[in-house]
Amino acid sequence: MKITVIGGTGLIGSQLVSRLGKAGHEVVASSLSTGVDLLTGEGLDQALDGAETVVNVSNSPTFDAASPDFFRTTVGNLLAAGERAGVRHQVALSIVGVDQVPQLDYYRAKTLQEELVRSGPTPYSIVRATQFFEFMDAVLSWTADENAVRLPSTPVQPIATADVVAALAGVATAPPLNGTLNVAGPDVFSLDELGRRTLAARKDERAVVIDEQAGMFAAVEGDVLVARPGARLAPTRYEDWLSAAR
Repeated sequence: MKITVIGGTGLIGSQLVSRLGKAGHEVVASSLSTGVDLLTGEGLDQALDGAETVVNVSNSPTFDAASPDFFRTTVGNLLAAGERAGVRHQVALSIVGVDQVPQLDYYRAKTLQEELVRSGPTPYSIVRATQFFEFMDAVLSWTADENAVRLPSTPVQPIATADVVAALAGVATAPPLNGTLNVAGPDVFSLDELGRRTLAARKDERAVVIDEQAGMFAAVEGDVLVARPGARLAPTRYEDWLSAAR
């Protein structure tokens, strides 16, 4: 099967390209660095030529109010190019609970992406994942100083990117779901507890202070970022991932 991965040189995309290639598929990794510009459409026709499936793991360069326009334009260009190329399956990566956090510009933008894919001309699958283990450093940095890290107690259910890639690969090589698959890590934490575990594993003695107004996830109400019943739970535990990273 020929599969084009949009965003194929990034954190998720590069792993997905490798996994699909090892499974014997013909894979095209597409990104700005390979001459494909989703915003203008440049290079899309060539990247999608002969592809049966397209997996879109590209991302907005910002998380602010400009992100909806990014997804509106890029998804429109990708769906149109896919229709011209005869693509039979569009796969998009999204976020568990994304439509439950309208306070965040970026989550509204990802909800718009999903809506565009669902209403598009091509059979589709949406894979919603919880927050990535690999993003924890960035989350800590948003509200940290030399003495402490401030984090809200928002419940999260983080997942390893390798497990997200496995789910994407399975969906991309199967018939379209015309629906959504939710994938999540095996354990639920409060974000402040996840921060403490991360700092302890790295011998970082800074304190984690609960601050319900700190950082992006302060806007999240309740446990909407935690997977609902029926989600696929991944095998990798955060402590094991931290140990392997060390």
